[in-house]
Amino acid sequence: MEFPRKKDAAAITAKQAGDAAEDRALAHLAGNGLKLLARNYRTPGRGGGEIDLVMREPDGTLVFVEVRRRASRSFGGAAASVGHVKQRRIIFAARHYLMRLAAQPPCRFDVVGVEADGIEWLRGAFDAS
Repeated sequence: MEFPRKKDAAAITAKQAGDAAEDRALAHLAGNGLKLLARNYRTPGRGGGEIDLVMREPDGTLVFVEVRRRASRSFGGAAASVGHVKQRRIIFAARHYLMRLAAQPPCRFDVVGVEADGIEWLRGAFDAS
């Protein structure tokens, strides 16, 4: 019988932890009235972007959500870890998502930080400019 290598086992654990963080973020957002439209939306091809959650506010605003998981708020916590390069990839994926729609609704980019001690929801964390 072949056992998974340590690296493979760690990747599975990280994926499961990431999925659990997305589940917590989704439950938090849904509890605040947002409706899930897509999960893990990816652009085709290499070098594109991914959006963890695409949600809709009750007023019709489309919300592109990046979920970040961290063990603590050290070094700015989960939300502070969404740098310029990651923002550009999310914006790229959001533009791709919007091309499918007949009309463009109001939009914003949120970050949900999931840490051991709770959830931090930053509305309008960055913009597409």
